[in-house]
Amino acid sequence: MFSGESSLVGGQVLPYAQCYGGHQFGSWAGQLGDGRAITLGELINSHGERWELQLKGAGKTPYSRFADGLAVLRSSIREFLCSEAMHNLGIPTTRALCLVTTGKYVTRDMFYDGNPKEEPGAIVCRVAQSFLRFGSFQIHASRGGKDMEIVCALADYAIRNHFPHIENMNKSESLSFTTGEESSSAVDLTSNKYAAWAVEIAERTASLVANWQGVGFTHGVLNTDNMSVLGLTIDYGPFGFLDAFDPTYTPNTTDLPGRRYCFSNQPDIGLWNISQFTSTLSAAKLINSEELNYAMERYGIKFMDDYKLIMTRKLGLAKYNKQLIGELLNNMSVDKVDYTNFFRLLSNIKTDPSVLDTELLVPLKAVLLDMGKERKEAWTNWVKTYIHEV
Repeated sequence: MFSGESSLVGGQVLPYAQCYGGHQFGSWAGQLGDGRAITLGELINSHGERWELQLKGAGKTPYSRFADGLAVLRSSIREFLCSEAMHNLGIPTTRALCLVTTGKYVTRDMFYDGNPKEEPGAIVCRVAQSFLRFGSFQIHASRGGKDMEIVCALADYAIRNHFPHIENMNKSESLSFTTGEESSSAVDLTSNKYAAWAVEIAERTASLVANWQGVGFTHGVLNTDNMSVLGLTIDYGPFGFLDAFDPTYTPNTTDLPGRRYCFSNQPDIGLWNISQFTSTLSAAKLINSEELNYAMERYGIKFMDDYKLIMTRKLGLAKYNKQLIGELLNNMSVDKVDYTNFFRLLSNIKTDPSVLDTELLVPLKAVLLDMGKERKEAWTNWVKTYIHEV
């Protein structure tokens, strides 16, 4: 069943490959679609939740274009491990149910150096409540005419099945939407479910990206066709985690010239992608310009709120300290300090002001390597400030 050889028992729909479009590297790429992903079906579990089971690497689909629709064991293991790691880090993500080898070999150029080799083929079954993407709506809006009705129908489907609290918000006394103190205008989201939906997608996306920044995860291919309307980490291609802290890090070799999708750009790219999605809803006349702008405003506010909280907790601070965190990230960038191991070792710092300056950096010596006097002084000063703040 999980190699695609037999049908899914009890599935709500027949197997299908999804058609969508997308902005790739900032430019509209037209029709794309599931080139190597096939949805086996959708199941309703004992909690009444809808879950979609999707095979990646099972072969050609109508959207494979000139590719073979296959996957190799190497990349499939990476997706399996990383998606499960992200889930257990508390970061919204598609998950991996199982992984099977095909017994066949697939030719791939692992290092993109013009030397393709045969590798074992594999199929990963990934699971999410939905694999709907921003691009699922964009493709129909781009065609115009009757396809605009599909944008509305797809939005209704998504809200009904995955955002039922919005579908029923007029009946719920406990559900309220406020603009917050930082908002320049009030938007009544209870009068338009599509506006409320757009705002929730913007906030889910902002929270997702904030979580990525917190653990040093770099997606690598943040095209709009790789953005989930549920706010999930989706499509584990050339992803990577920061080792040495480098804000310009990108795991995607095709992104190297402009580094559009590098680590430090992810928050802005998330906003840019939200602007494309909300523009699609606006083109379909589901939201107006004021509601569009408010969704984007909420993205910015939600991102900063979540990011501040994540970094405050990461440092064990009682409250957010912009200057302290800014100086830390600058120091880490200058000295290429390991992002994850630094925070692990930081937990060994004793909040004792009587510790001698010459001893302050001892707990961090495994990550503060080959530094001269000036850099040691910079780190000593930061640690002293940190001890005072904790």
